[in-house]
Amino acid sequence: SGNSIKITIDASPKIAANEMFKTSKKLRQKAQNIEIQKENLLTKLEFLNSLKNAINKQKIAHAYIFSGPRGTGKTSCAKLFAKAINCLNPQNGSPCEQCENCKALSSGSTDIFEIDAASNNRVEEIRDLREKVQFSPLIGRYKVYIIDEVHMLSSGAFNALLKTLEEPPAHAIFILATTELHKLPSTIVSRCQRHDFRRIATDALVARLSYIADEEKIEYTPDALRIIAKMAQGGMRDAISLLELCSGSRELITPELVNSTLGTGGRDSSEQVV
Repeated sequence: SGNSIKITIDASPKIAANEMFKTSKKLRQKAQNIEIQKENLLTKLEFLNSLKNAINKQKIAHAYIFSGPRGTGKTSCAKLFAKAINCLNPQNGSPCEQCENCKALSSGSTDIFEIDAASNNRVEEIRDLREKVQFSPLIGRYKVYIIDEVHMLSSGAFNALLKTLEEPPAHAIFILATTELHKLPSTIVSRCQRHDFRRIATDALVARLSYIADEEKIEYTPDALRIIAKMAQGGMRDAISLLELCSGSRELITPELVNSTLGTGGRDSSEQVV
């Protein structure tokens, strides 16, 4: 369907911090394997109720569009949704993390495919996808294709993708992630269920950064994290990158350190905190 669902990120600080802090070598592998803690993304983000209900009722659409600014959780949610629909015992629409399917998908199952359209945007590559999508999944119920930055596809590639969306195999699910929805052909958009991600609130960013910093034993002042959150402009990925940059010296992260490291004006940044 072409329904549009507005999305706002929940402010809970305990949302898969180990998954989010990708810049740490110790945690990067967990991020790649989509390791989820008990309080995971799908259970905490209330805007995903429609997706959770679809999982619980086993009424999965064949194609979704996740659109919104960068760093707002589109790809992360896509991966978790892909895992949840293949879970043998989903918990309130979220993966149980205990069944054979969850463990297999965490270890790198070939049933979830992530494609970067920025570097795989030719018609030949989408035609190759069309051929491979016909094969049944190896582990779960569905093969899920996550196409990131889908707006980067060429016109020929969009036409090839359209043919697949018009007559998809029952086992194939497509999730199209984009930061520029207006660049997608209307023929593609009309065949997908659309979910719009919004920028993450500053308070939510601060809460998440505080939790991540505590997990990583990084010392900070609350005002310093608020400056970082303001600079991230609603993007979680940017906020985490800035936090890592400021924590490089392993000193106490203060507003002065943030201003010095990121090249911001001390007075202007301090005023933004208020």
